[in-house]
Amino acid sequence: MKILVAYYTKTGNTKKVAEAIYEALDKNDKTLKPMKEIEDVQGYDLIFCGFPVHAHSVPVAAQSFLKKIQPEAKVALFSTHGSQREGQMPKEAINNAVGLVKAEVLGSFTCRGGVEQEIIDELMNRPEHRAWAAEAQSAKSHPDRADLDDAQFFAKNIIKKALSFEGYTKK
Repeated sequence: MKILVAYYTKTGNTKKVAEAIYEALDKNDKTLKPMKEIEDVQGYDLIFCGFPVHAHSVPVAAQSFLKKIQPEAKVALFSTHGSQREGQMPKEAINNAVGLVKAEVLGSFTCRGGVEQEIIDELMNRPEHRAWAAEAQSAKSHPDRADLDDAQFFAKNIIKKALSFEGYTKK
């Protein structure tokens, strides 16, 4: 099975999660790259796609990448965000990402990630965003070791799912 771990990151949070996922993959034919460095997604059997949540959604650069994935591939999505793990924003972003992918999505994973202080400061000045900005301040230490361990557990479960599909055999 040929596996790609692709990510888009601005602060480095999503890259940390991508690296943890990559390390968990007990496969020789695997690649880890930022989305902007990937020209062709053809030929991968399983693609892990990671992005930060921006305003409840998927950043434009990640949207373009997700739309390029061929229908024959299997996909696993992961994101980082300043919200609580089961918050509405990360759920909306994953749902938006699923809508962009033509391939089968085997699962998703989200974890908290530190938000740039200037964004928090700007949003604290807007009453309609103040509660979220206060919540995002508590994500400064994320992704932490527990988040990365959870990402690795997620990756191993996705591999099991991918291998269960007809045509894949564990070597």
